Amino acid sequence: MNIDESLVLRAAHISEAGTIASMSRLLVEHGLNWRWTLARVRRSIKDKETMVLVASSNGVLSGFAIMKFRDQESHLFLLAVEPKMQRTGIGAALLAWLEKSCRTAGMRRIRVEVRASNGKARKFYERSGFRVVGQEAGYYDKRETAVVMVKSLVRACHE
Repeated sequence: MNIDESLVLRAAHISEAGTIASMSRLLVEHGLNWRWTLARVRRSIKDKETMVLVASSNGVLSGFAIMKFRDQESHLFLLAVEPKMQRTGIGAALLAWLEKSCRTAGMRRIRVEVRASNGKARKFYERSGFRVVGQEAGYYDKRETAVVMVKSLVRACHE
């Protein structure tokens, strides 16, 4: 991990919704219909059961994540880091912050869907303790398969 000392993780401000929506469009939803629009990101920022977490360094937004908290499972909708900032630990820092929040809230697991074609993201989640539990054909715009991954937050009884 090479995280810059100036990295700050915090809840997104409503004024950052446009930047987050644009990053989603370019970094996550490229080639798909745009679902994480400005309006949807704004709704997520206002939703008490959703965390829109941003990573900034020297005041510049370098990554974000959007997670919905449910009864016992959290759903990680999006996680993205600016390409020039990838492999610096920002994605891992975002994920660690969210996981700690999930554990504090008593969540039993985190679920995420990843494009089957996105081997880089799948490896990132595998390194972070997620495992593949299935696939959903046509999940993305009825044309691209999603790999469903889960991370258990429950420790085994014998530990």
